[in-house]
Amino acid sequence: MSDAAEPSVKYKRVLLKISGEALMGDQGYGLHPPTVARIAREVKSVHDMGVEICMVIGGGNIFRGLAGSAQGMERTTADYMGMLATVLNALGMQAQLEALGIHTRVISAIPMDQVCEPYIRRRAVRHLEKKRICVFAAGTGNPYFTTDTAATLRANEMACEAIFMGKNGVDGVYDMDPKKHPEAKRYETVSYDEVLQKNLGVMDASAIALARDNNLPIIVFPLDEPGGFKGILAGKGTYTRVQG
Repeated sequence: MSDAAEPSVKYKRVLLKISGEALMGDQGYGLHPPTVARIAREVKSVHDMGVEICMVIGGGNIFRGLAGSAQGMERTTADYMGMLATVLNALGMQAQLEALGIHTRVISAIPMDQVCEPYIRRRAVRHLEKKRICVFAAGTGNPYFTTDTAATLRANEMACEAIFMGKNGVDGVYDMDPKKHPEAKRYETVSYDEVLQKNLGVMDASAIALARDNNLPIIVFPLDEPGGFKGILAGKGTYTRVQG
């Protein structure tokens, strides 16, 4: 990438957060390789702009800790199972990114040296500086914390300039569910406090509070819109910005 193109880029280092469900396509469970490949191409288009990218992917397409807990499973065990599901998703994304020629590192908060690196902040920062994509897996390594909170934590630790929340079927944050209420209003910008007070469902409350306390903006955009991620990095597109 030539230096001449870089001034048009709105952010230099970002974290992309996507749900596990975003990887399952229309099959209802697990990973759908063509869908993972499509998202990988979207990530590559931004990487090609010279942007440093890290990612956090949920595990809800395989196992969700809260759902397991609700069915009688002990919460800590259920959450650890959910963390392991995120490692599977991270490895799947790594495979697709590397098939596109992008050096990628899966970095797990739970050590499993045979398949991925342990989380060491300074090493992860160095990977980003070398233009490698870092996919952070296993949440924070602790039960009772969601991948939303893990994404906000890692974004702060990596000194990211924004969190990009990729959503399927929605182009931002609305005052009510737009799928159920056609009259729902989309916010261009919304404050952290309003997200919390109105329970707008951007992230869980702990993640929003952590972003607010560190003045880290959250960009909610449509992940299923081709070129959407790249467009926003260039200052275009439809999205909602959560900020102070």
